[in-house]
Amino acid sequence: MADFLLDVKNVSKNFGGLKAVADVSLNVRQGEIVALIGPNGAGKTTLFATIAGFLKPDAGAIAFAGADIVGRTPDHICALGMVRTFQIVQPFAGLTVRQNIAVGAHLRHPNRRAALELADAVGTRLGMAHLLDRPAVGLTVAARKRLELARALATEPRLLLLDEVMAGLNPTEIDEIVAMIRAIRADGVTVLLIEHVMQAVMSLAERIYVLNNGALIAEGAPAAIAANAAVVDAYLGHGAAGRLQGGRHA
Repeated sequence: MADFLLDVKNVSKNFGGLKAVADVSLNVRQGEIVALIGPNGAGKTTLFATIAGFLKPDAGAIAFAGADIVGRTPDHICALGMVRTFQIVQPFAGLTVRQNIAVGAHLRHPNRRAALELADAVGTRLGMAHLLDRPAVGLTVAARKRLELARALATEPRLLLLDEVMAGLNPTEIDEIVAMIRAIRADGVTVLLIEHVMQAVMSLAERIYVLNNGALIAEGAPAAIAANAAVVDAYLGHGAAGRLQGGRHA
């Protein structure tokens, strides 16, 4: 398993009679951007939650940096260097943007001043310098998405799991997030992302995994995924697939 930064093998997760994730295997190498796509209800977020320690798999193995992490708590996994964001962003409403980011920084910087200094640096890096003193409760959707990303980055991760960080954003805001993700990878952070904004997925990811009804139905390079008949039928549709193959926005 040590050949991959993240190695997920034959993972399943059931909720009563519902098989939310069925025998799924995927891997992520150091320095990659890998995407996980599929229709709503396919099991993507359940798989993320299982990888990050919020749920325990019913079967299978998960290794991060060569270490078995099944059964470890999310805070322990975060301390190892893997952190996730959430679809629904819920900042600490009584804190400023700077203080919210510092919550993540405290993982490795118990000193308050050091945590706040790192929060300043991360916030500025993500274009939030002008927002640092504002209450988090008043932020726009786009700014909340950046805050969620900043708080995760402040934990100084090796692997960042992004769960629909572009949902609800306009095209300009999406382009800004795409540029941020590229910069984050350039700084040495590996990325595994769930996303429905397909033009962003196609431009960012080296490899794509596709889930449908809890099962993995395809894996490969973006061009191969856009041309995959099973993926077109289950998720993309012929119109979107044609636009993606033609290099236009879906």
